Amino acid sequence: MRASRLLSVLLLLQSRGRLTAQELAQELEVSVRTIYRDVESLHTAGIPLYGEAGHKGGYRLLDGFRTRLTGLTGQEAEALFLAGLPGPAAELGLGALAAAAERKIEAALPADLRSSARRLREHLLFDAPGWYYDGDQVPHLPQVADAVWNRRVVTVLYHRWAEPTEVERTLEPYGLVLKAGKWYLVARCDGTLRTYRVSQILSLRVSQETFTRPAGFDLGGYWRDHLADFRTRLVQGHAVIRLSPAGRERLAEVMTSAVTAAVADTAGPPDDRGWVTATVPIESLTHAHGQFLQLGAEVVVLAPPDLRHKLAQTAQALATLYSQI
Repeated sequence: MRASRLLSVLLLLQSRGRLTAQELAQELEVSVRTIYRDVESLHTAGIPLYGEAGHKGGYRLLDGFRTRLTGLTGQEAEALFLAGLPGPAAELGLGALAAAAERKIEAALPADLRSSARRLREHLLFDAPGWYYDGDQVPHLPQVADAVWNRRVVTVLYHRWAEPTEVERTLEPYGLVLKAGKWYLVARCDGTLRTYRVSQILSLRVSQETFTRPAGFDLGGYWRDHLADFRTRLVQGHAVIRLSPAGRERLAEVMTSAVTAAVADTAGPPDDRGWVTATVPIESLTHAHGQFLQLGAEVVVLAPPDLRHKLAQTAQALATLYSQI
């Protein structure tokens, strides 16, 4: 641990120039006294490091003491830092390692590439989950990730929507996918590749048994096929709707991209009030009912009759409820 910290001190000074003991302590999350000891150890090891007193003082390396990483273009250097997402790394239990790796890469880059990569990090921030969702609680994620890395068979107690809701499964974990703030495990179970929501794992036991991942398995290709199949299965029917101008403006806020695209493709010319008629895909009566209610009086469902009737019942119930207040 101390050897790693000494290297971190050296790399920070190499990449950032002069730093005070307080700045180094904050960066490495240790005490200032510990930094003093580390600097003394680096001196003893022959590192050309010196300190300057005063308000603008600090520690720095002698000019010329530098390690360079050659062969990287500016775009490649930016891509390395673009891939350093601290949130997912921390959830995987790799936060400290990712930060250390970034420091090493930054210190090894030539000055012009280091400046470009640092500018990218200062100007771009990725926050994948939606506005009203902060991501999954995934206490078992580090264990799952370790099983993926080491190809260990795991036994999980898994919560699902169908009865029975809690089932035990023995899995060969092939890979992890982070989608919209949610972690998914791609694993083989009973000879079939399946996808599991990591947050739905109630308990997990990692065995000593290992498995062989097929040489031709492509995680990215599997996930693309999985998403395409998922989207196909989502569409269970279509609805014919009339939409006001205000409804069209709000459409992208409350509906899926498939519905928005369908309105653009199928809507006829607007009437005198600006309303248009369109045919849109729906997942189910229950889901469509909740979605269309968000548009309030800016949408009228013409078909199917069951959905139209369900919305009318809700509207009547709301009118009755509010008339009693």
